Amino acid sequence: MEWFHSLNKPFLSPPDWLFMPVWTVLYIMIILSFIFFIRGGMNKSKRLPLAFFITQLMLNFAWTPVFFWMKNISLALIIIIFMWIFLLLTVIFFFRHSKIASVLLVPYLIWVSFAFYLNFSYFVLN
Repeated sequence: MEWFHSLNKPFLSPPDWLFMPVWTVLYIMIILSFIFFIRGGMNKSKRLPLAFFITQLMLNFAWTPVFFWMKNISLALIIIIFMWIFLLLTVIFFFRHSKIASVLLVPYLIWVSFAFYLNFSYFVLN
């Protein structure tokens, strides 16, 4: 974390302690969203939304090691852009099957939008 703390911080950079509780709540909402989405079983019409969901989640899990361990701000920025796109597609396509599943992902989409701002700002400032 020494590397991270040495970076020029964006204007709206939140305190470090905020990330753990925010991500805890968001992961709970992501799990609940998935449960509401698969309720009633899987069928052909759920395959594409499921692929979007899995893709954005894999990108989510890839972002942290790329940004913090590899210290690659530009690659992390590319990852978060694709994560945002696939998350938006997930929200849209989940809505067709479960409005609750879709709405549960909206705070996550808002947070990822904010994370994009932070990542982009770190890219520009450093």
